[in-house]
Amino acid sequence: MPSRGSEAGKLAVLKDYVALTKPSIIRLNAIAAFGGFWVASKWHINWWLLLFMLIGSALTMASACVINNYWDRELDKKMERTRGRALPMNRLRPGPVLVYGIILGVVGLAVLFVLVNPLTGWLGLLGYFVYVVVYTMWLKRTSTWSTSIGGVSGAMPPVIGYCAVTGHVDAGAWMLFALLFLWQPAHFWSLAIRRVEEYRAAGYPLLPVVKGIRRTKLQMIPYTLLLIPTGILMYLYGYVGYFFLGISILGGVLWLVQTLVGLRTSDDTKWAKINFIISVNYLMVVFLVMIADTTWSV
Repeated sequence: MPSRGSEAGKLAVLKDYVALTKPSIIRLNAIAAFGGFWVASKWHINWWLLLFMLIGSALTMASACVINNYWDRELDKKMERTRGRALPMNRLRPGPVLVYGIILGVVGLAVLFVLVNPLTGWLGLLGYFVYVVVYTMWLKRTSTWSTSIGGVSGAMPPVIGYCAVTGHVDAGAWMLFALLFLWQPAHFWSLAIRRVEEYRAAGYPLLPVVKGIRRTKLQMIPYTLLLIPTGILMYLYGYVGYFFLGISILGGVLWLVQTLVGLRTSDDTKWAKINFIISVNYLMVVFLVMIADTTWSV
């Protein structure tokens, strides 16, 4: 009979393997994928298709996060935020982690290609390639453009959800892509400003490290500003109703004002923390309202 110690050890290993998938990221992106699916379905829900889409996209995202952890394991040792992870602490061996990540990706993409539709599989593969190869392996170590270009992968979940229903890319898919693509840089740069010295020590050429915090704040403005007309366009094209229109404008203006306040603040860390919190809540609220206020179609 296994001892308590061995059971506790197995549970700890299991928790480490789950943590490699970055559950908080998967959860936020699952809401976005669900929102895209709901907008395209207009309340006529194919529940099995929804389930397969969520499973396939979640496993694909989990795989990308695991490979990211695997690839960054040495650099993660240099940052306080990441040095406690399983790989930098040598609680897990790199080889099995790599195999684990590959298996998750193969299964996730297979579900999208076979049980959803080929378009969602290709979109998942595109997002996976951008995140793992373009962002993690290349730009993250070489260019300030890593955050913006890497945003392509983060913008895929709602598009995958939408195209699971429609089977093609149209204006709705592009607007959902724009919403997530525009959200990401300002969201991530808020975190990067708070941790700028850690990123500098680790050697990541992020925008606040290379160009400075003020330049980063200025570059956040057009992204948050453009979120407002994106929400308006979704209403004008008939994908959502008045309630979403009002909440998206209110949330966008609030975030934009907070971003502009950053140009005059004397406490960058406090400002960036508030901006980060606003960004997370903006996305969650906007997509929940989008689901609730999707225009009914008979």
